[in-house]
Amino acid sequence: LSLKFGDVGNLKGLVIRFLLTTSYYQLSVQNWFSLHKLQLLYNHSIQATFNATRIYAPASYSYHCEHVSSLQRYDALLIPSSANDLSKLWEVTFTDFQIQGFNIQEGHFAYAKDCATFFSPAILMGLVMSLILLLVLAYALHMLIHLKSLDRHYECKAASAYFAQMKDNDMGDEKEPLRSGGNESDELRNQQFYKIYI
Repeated sequence: LSLKFGDVGNLKGLVIRFLLTTSYYQLSVQNWFSLHKLQLLYNHSIQATFNATRIYAPASYSYHCEHVSSLQRYDALLIPSSANDLSKLWEVTFTDFQIQGFNIQEGHFAYAKDCATFFSPAILMGLVMSLILLLVLAYALHMLIHLKSLDRHYECKAASAYFAQMKDNDMGDEKEPLRSGGNESDELRNQQFYKIYI
């Protein structure tokens, strides 16, 4: 699949060639296409060749990606084919890239398989933050339940005040009159101390 720029100034002789392959996979029971290589040609001579990685889709679908680039900041789906050729001197970036090499109907792209994986960095960070928030919530609920059970524990353990009972026979003997020299006085015979236990 060749992309030509026609008579656009300095790009007149530039051609971007996409080498696509199709294969049948028994596990998915359908044909898949993949972008095998990307070549940059200028005035009919190959200037750079890039191997494509992870650019594939079912043959009845198209492939879409926000960035297909040779730069590391865009995940480098295009890798120079050799360290010795001029590919290292080129930086290629396609924005809002969509391609379909086979089964094209009425000149429109079919349903697109997107390059964004389920476990992208943003999704992973969201999952980690959700897990942390759930752990904090679970710990807070555990502490609330634990505090409530402590209150019940202390209510059961609370004791009422206890007063020591006096013996009936000691009540009469508590005081004994003293007689000396015509004066009568009372002597405290039994001194009982009361203790309160709480």
